[in-house]
Amino acid sequence: MDLKKIRNFGIIAHIDHGKSTLADRLIEMTGTIEKRDMKHGQILDTMELEQERGITIKLQPIRMAHTHDGEEYELNLIDTPGHVDFSYEVSRSLAAVEGVLLIVDSTQGIEAQTLSNTYMALDHELEIIPVLNKIDLPQAEVEKRAQEIEDAIGIPKEDIIAVSAKSGENVEKVLEAIVEKIPPPAPKVKDSLGEEVVVGDDGETKCLIFDSVYDAYKGVVAYVRVMNGSLKRGDKLKMLSNFEEVEVLEVGHFKPKYVAADKLHAGGIGYVVTGLRDVSSARVGDTFWQKGETRITAEEAKALDGYKVVKPYVFASIFCSEGDDYADLRDAIEKLKLNDSSLSYEPERSNALGNGFRCGFLGLLHLDIVQERLEREYGLDLVVTAPSVSYIIVKKGGEELLISTPSKYPDPSTVDSIKEPWVKVEVLVPKDYVGSVMQMCQEKRGVSTDVQYLDKNRVILTFELPLASIVVDFYDTLKSISSGYASMNYDYLGYRVSNLVKLDMWIAGKVVDAFSSIVHRSNAGYVGRDMAKKLKKLIPRANFEIAVQAAIGGKIVARETISAFRKDVTAKLYGGDRTRKDKLLNKQKAGKKRMKMVGNVNIAQEAFLAVLKKDED
Repeated sequence: MDLKKIRNFGIIAHIDHGKSTLADRLIEMTGTIEKRDMKHGQILDTMELEQERGITIKLQPIRMAHTHDGEEYELNLIDTPGHVDFSYEVSRSLAAVEGVLLIVDSTQGIEAQTLSNTYMALDHELEIIPVLNKIDLPQAEVEKRAQEIEDAIGIPKEDIIAVSAKSGENVEKVLEAIVEKIPPPAPKVKDSLGEEVVVGDDGETKCLIFDSVYDAYKGVVAYVRVMNGSLKRGDKLKMLSNFEEVEVLEVGHFKPKYVAADKLHAGGIGYVVTGLRDVSSARVGDTFWQKGETRITAEEAKALDGYKVVKPYVFASIFCSEGDDYADLRDAIEKLKLNDSSLSYEPERSNALGNGFRCGFLGLLHLDIVQERLEREYGLDLVVTAPSVSYIIVKKGGEELLISTPSKYPDPSTVDSIKEPWVKVEVLVPKDYVGSVMQMCQEKRGVSTDVQYLDKNRVILTFELPLASIVVDFYDTLKSISSGYASMNYDYLGYRVSNLVKLDMWIAGKVVDAFSSIVHRSNAGYVGRDMAKKLKKLIPRANFEIAVQAAIGGKIVARETISAFRKDVTAKLYGGDRTRKDKLLNKQKAGKKRMKMVGNVNIAQEAFLAVLKKDED
């Protein structure tokens, strides 16, 4: 394929602005998939969960053919998620393309993720084609939103294409703009010797791995952008991160299913079947390399600019309701990890819940998706602890310890300070709700750093907040106090020293580690009292008194008492003096005292679930 006839592009937008629907129309208009075969909308959302929820979770490439001015062009599209939890998928996609379609909902205008994705595209020096979507809706404000894009992003109104992805109105103009405005792959690149060479099928082969998935039949399948050279079956490739050699078993492109081909050409996007059984071997951001005419070795070859290793921000422990299902849970997480490289996990033991795994996620939606997939696809009944973040414990000797669970908190006497992760949060909100949003952020230990007016009615508020303050109910609360109008985006800042303490819950004199948490000292009393009150309601009464206590180190900050059942031991008496009654009552009292010393409190799984989920009020 002639390099000048290739267009590689992505679609970016805020969540629910119509990326996948526009992709459907492009696929339909290019004849890539017949309309009768498109049984459901959002054809690139291949996961069952994506189709049910109406959201994109994983990036998905597809190759289309389009004829423009009598010339046939190869269009390689990558559809991307819109939710902030999956922005890592977006960044990977942008490194494999030369341009993007920036979709903006004409009824909602610019949102937080719109700006974030735009800045990401500008960082990659990509051509941006703005598209105003949903112009068929009665509440569409095309002129107003076009002016908004011009003011906020700097793209002239005349360059904005107004379309209805649902009906197909003006979508042909988008196809024309893709061909005319998005540049083809660079005609020249620098090889590993630093010499500028013409991009073509001959010479040194370099491919960027922008995603990798596990296929039950094919093994590891690497999604690649061929920067130079070509790939075909039988080629021997080196991965420049570890110099491991793999043999190419199959190459092809996406429609969106795998379609085998004889060769992947320079400048194109496709897949490579490697035969590897571990998806971590084909690390995202790695470079497939094959020497050309030069005699340099893999060790001397220069790798392509890859990606930062993704770091989980949110952690939660996953246990089975039935202890016998641990082996099934382990197998399920291992298989899920093969298709989700951003998921991390390690074994964990809880005295209360048994064996499980401490898992790391990119956000709460990511956690929710993983939990639902484990329950639905593998038939597991799970208990998931409250989400938390990782902390850095600085010991008095200077040693730093990274922990993601309170159970690994060291002896408090050895701790010098605690660092927690902070994030920069950008909230786009109508001006009428600015006061409420600022108050909420301040209550969550936020620091206001900037206020910008997007227009006369909408404001961008910038805060620095502890990550722990936003992982549970921040987004829901934000939507509630803004009547659903606010949107947010956040970026990781780093760790900062904070006045944090470990809060333990004691039940009948024993620590229940599943309820332990790391909280700010100023909130410790409130959190402890709230937890103690919840447990008092949920733990059933016994024949002895049960103390529910919240403690910081050896200091009790909150207590609730579950009273004991009192059997009427005097019911059988039918006469006599008072001493007979007192004797029986004292005997009962002594028995309760002995039970309190040796008795065990059984906490039902329902209690754990009820305590660990956020309040509904």
